[in-house]
Amino acid sequence: MKVRHSVSITAVFLAALFLPFSLPAEEAAPIPCGDPAKPCPGFKVHDLSFPLPKDGKARPDAVSVPFWAVILMSAEKCTITEERRKQVQALFPRTKVFSNRFQCDDDVENNVKYSNAGDLAFLAVYAGQDKAAADDMLKEARSRGRFSGANARRMQVVFVYP
Repeated sequence: MKVRHSVSITAVFLAALFLPFSLPAEEAAPIPCGDPAKPCPGFKVHDLSFPLPKDGKARPDAVSVPFWAVILMSAEKCTITEERRKQVQALFPRTKVFSNRFQCDDDVENNVKYSNAGDLAFLAVYAGQDKAAADDMLKEARSRGRFSGANARRMQVVFVYP
């Protein structure tokens, strides 16, 4: 019985040792391009962009890593204008201000949505990868006096292929 037990432990150890080499590596999700002066290609100006896969594989969507955003305002679907987004972008010149326009204006190329955002339109500012940075951005947004209802939210960008 002792021999069987040690053989099992050895087999498990060897399988664990070689298993990572036998499975295909999964690509890490890309980080959003939070600098409004350096957007990633393939997105509309109101979107928070991220590097899209270039491997040629068919997929229903591409998803960014989770990030923090400060939701500055929300409204009925499709009612936040690009003009309004630009006005708010001027208040945050170094950090991307983005809005949800998914399925608006009968435009099939409005193909970016955001996780953890519901069905309402929103205007948000990218707040980075960690909660401390999001808390700092939230304080900054609230200090401007225009966004008293602002809140930090963890989300992902979802690029839906047409």
